[in-house]
Amino acid sequence: MSNLILEIKNLGHSYGETNQIIQNINLEIEKSDRVAILGPSGCGKSTLLRLIAGLEKPNLGQIIIDGTVVSTEKFIVPPEKRKIGLVVQEKALFPHLSVYDNVGFGIKKNIDKRTVTNDLLELLKIDSLKNKYPHEISGGEQQRVALARSLAPNPKLLMLDEPFSALDKDLKAVLYEEISQVFLERGSTILLVTHDSQEAEIMTKKQMKMEKGQFL
Repeated sequence: MSNLILEIKNLGHSYGETNQIIQNINLEIEKSDRVAILGPSGCGKSTLLRLIAGLEKPNLGQIIIDGTVVSTEKFIVPPEKRKIGLVVQEKALFPHLSVYDNVGFGIKKNIDKRTVTNDLLELLKIDSLKNKYPHEISGGEQQRVALARSLAPNPKLLMLDEPFSALDKDLKAVLYEEISQVFLERGSTILLVTHDSQEAEIMTKKQMKMEKGQFL
């Protein structure tokens, strides 16, 4: 039985006939792998995550998640059926929900929501904030909530798109170490895109470089 969570074959994507964003991308990620894609702004990192998440359909190639083809140039499985998580710089928390309710929002009805939510609040050191609302907590705390919410449904793959770029340097250093430990303890499968080599080295086991829509 294959241990691959994500497999990408000959992926290509463009906007229009001339604006080629992704070219001939091949990638394999196994269960519990933590992989980073490093590259400058505009190199195609975020577009690649959008394609994996099912937010866009590729022009060429295949995306396979846990053995199931989810994207080709002819069809696309919608994001909500892919069992993956995506955390972006814009944390997009629900402003009208408490921290507790934000974290528990995506947990299925047949799961013990209370236990899962409380465990994640404690693991990410935000249990004291559970009754507060997003506007009442700091940027770093909001990012912890966003991570907890993405981990709550136990996704097969968690993707992180420059999640800490809006935070100050000292706070980043703390979060890198703490959140890396969370991922390690949970055995999470992680795909991180960033331009920060320190972030990539601390949080992942394998780093790949992208330039002009291709891996180097």
